[in-house]
Amino acid sequence: MTEKYKEYSGTPLSSRDIKSGKVITFKWRPNAKYAWSVGIAYGRFLEELKNGKIIGRRCRECERILVPPRMFCEQCFRPTDEWVFVKDTGVINTFSLSYLDADARRIKTPIPVAVIDLDGASPGIGILHKLGNVDPKRIHIGMRVRAVWKPAKQREGSVTDIKYWEPI
Repeated sequence: MTEKYKEYSGTPLSSRDIKSGKVITFKWRPNAKYAWSVGIAYGRFLEELKNGKIIGRRCRECERILVPPRMFCEQCFRPTDEWVFVKDTGVINTFSLSYLDADARRIKTPIPVAVIDLDGASPGIGILHKLGNVDPKRIHIGMRVRAVWKPAKQREGSVTDIKYWEPI
């Protein structure tokens, strides 16, 4: 049988006790070092973005082309078979107008974002990115778009190497 405590032993502390120095405190900033690996598939994907190309992986079992690439097909549960380049054009599958910026701050002018089904990738496998050079009122599902790349010298191997997608 468990007893319930009506009183806890020890000395209660207040924030005033800590601020006044009644309690000894210690500030320490660890010198933590870490490394993060993106893996084979995503590493190659990012490297090709730096080169201005979009690459995926083909699964011969289910005949899908996966973008971003995966080394294992989540539908067939088997390794994917080969690298495949896809086009930097596509169709808007779905979209939204975001009134939050990348830091989750409220903004007055919305940022249009969309899931884009890429030409050459399997249907329903898209890339989420922002849209540019478009009137938000004219965006629609099925709209054809193309990637607008940063200049080659400014690319760093990131999805942001594509500045945005614009209507064709």
